[in-house]
Amino acid sequence: MEPITEANWERGLLDPSLEREGKPRTNGLTMMIDKGMGVSAFRDILELASDYIDFIKLGFGTAILTPVPVLREKLNLAREHRVHLYPGGTFFEAAHVQGRMEHYFETLAQIGFDWVEISDGTILLNSAERAAAINEARSHSFRVITEIGKKKKGSVTPVSELVETFHRDRENGADYIIVEGRESGRNIGVFNAEGDVDTEYAQEVHRQIDPRRIWWECPRSPQQITMLKLLGADANLGNIPAQEILSVESLRRGLRSDTFFIFGNRAREESAL
Repeated sequence: MEPITEANWERGLLDPSLEREGKPRTNGLTMMIDKGMGVSAFRDILELASDYIDFIKLGFGTAILTPVPVLREKLNLAREHRVHLYPGGTFFEAAHVQGRMEHYFETLAQIGFDWVEISDGTILLNSAERAAAINEARSHSFRVITEIGKKKKGSVTPVSELVETFHRDRENGADYIIVEGRESGRNIGVFNAEGDVDTEYAQEVHRQIDPRRIWWECPRSPQQITMLKLLGADANLGNIPAQEILSVESLRRGLRSDTFFIFGNRAREESAL
């Protein structure tokens, strides 16, 4: 038998849900967190899984610690694979408190970024300052992602405040809004100290906003399972570690036992006809 160099899997096996959208997607977005990958590792993950990655966040302030030629190479690789790369919000917060926001946006534009994140997880921004930052970013032709929530342990944004901020950010031009979950996924926002999801909180937020425009940071596998079961396969998930990308996509398609009998129904029904 000759070795297989190319295979065309039947759709029902590749996607038992029969519902997964290809890129560019409008929902079911996956954002991966990059906490300091070299170019070779970055290229490897894109070659392996770029079909299942929509955004990559350069976590914390790592963008400024990365040599500019490496940043540009990462940007080029991401664009080749139709993935959006952007610097984390903590980097923006450092620029804001130092009064260097104009320099921040200008330099990011020179490097070649198209997307930025506006957050106040560590600093304090009132609603006017938050709106001004979004508008300033857009004036430099950036598309904007904002984040809601504080990074302090035990911090929870009341549902009413989160929903109000979500709608205000959208009115000011933000494309997407992230719910803070940090890279730990414990004792913050929608997660308790053990990392369990407050399902009532998540469902209430989901009910009051446009679910296509919100991202839930879910770094831990049990959280990803819970959120997808709770909100559906097309929930937008963020802060996904590189090694979890194929796992998350398997969950979305019903290719893991956790969602096998939830999202794989259509393929089974079709095969029974």
